[in-house]
Amino acid sequence: MKEWLLGKNTAYETTYNPKLLTPIPRQLTRDDIGITLPLPFKGIDIWNAWELSWLNNQGMPQVASARFQYSAESTHLIESKSFKLYLNSFNQSQFDSKESVSDVLINDLSQIINSPVDVTLYSAKEEWPGVEEGTGQCLDSLDISIDSYKLTPDYLQKAANLNKEPITEQLYSHLFKSNCMVTGQPDWASVFISYTGRPIDHELLLKYLISFRDHQAFHEPCVERIFVDLMHYCKPKELSVYCRYTRRGGLDINPFRSTNKSSTNDLEPSNQRIWRQ
Repeated sequence: MKEWLLGKNTAYETTYNPKLLTPIPRQLTRDDIGITLPLPFKGIDIWNAWELSWLNNQGMPQVASARFQYSAESTHLIESKSFKLYLNSFNQSQFDSKESVSDVLINDLSQIINSPVDVTLYSAKEEWPGVEEGTGQCLDSLDISIDSYKLTPDYLQKAANLNKEPITEQLYSHLFKSNCMVTGQPDWASVFISYTGRPIDHELLLKYLISFRDHQAFHEPCVERIFVDLMHYCKPKELSVYCRYTRRGGLDINPFRSTNKSSTNDLEPSNQRIWRQ
């Protein structure tokens, strides 16, 4: 397996180099959560890039933002630092058009994860989806005491109220924090949970989400763990978990996992920026 670049001093290359991309097998982290094939969810990962630039054939700099989207069923994900270095390598490279840049990105990324990658480039004149606060009920104003920041799934053990009829509810929190499993750097996110099932106790759910605060894991495994824990302890009929992470190095990562039985191509969570992104 190719050596990871996270946590290492690296030079920033400015001419196109697809060899910078480093794949990470998803199963490396799924084994720790007990996730096996077939996957217990459908899902996609959305990455947004805000520092993409290249040169046209006359040497004039071009800039764009970009959205990358691929299936959670891909065998690999992309190591974030290698992705940043790869995108940086476009800076002093010439391309015929925005479309040729998009074609190169699609080809390189699809090869590295062994799955199709959808790429959309937005120029300065095009409108990126706006900023949103979130739909549903925010949990952040709950008056609760927190005395532990160690991951504690047991908070969910009695969270589902079995004496009440099933409901459909959308909940979210901006208080989520985990830490990179390699560098220990903080990863900040807003978490959106939509479910149909027995009512979930809001205070216990918020305590559970805050218990990730000292936990070390990549973005995607954190979302998958939340999904698996909620399914195990609360047993909703339907569940979707979506994390919108703040950007680092010009990239934000937004994993989405759902019981939706539709094909991955039909899953379309909002890609509107959260206020901290």
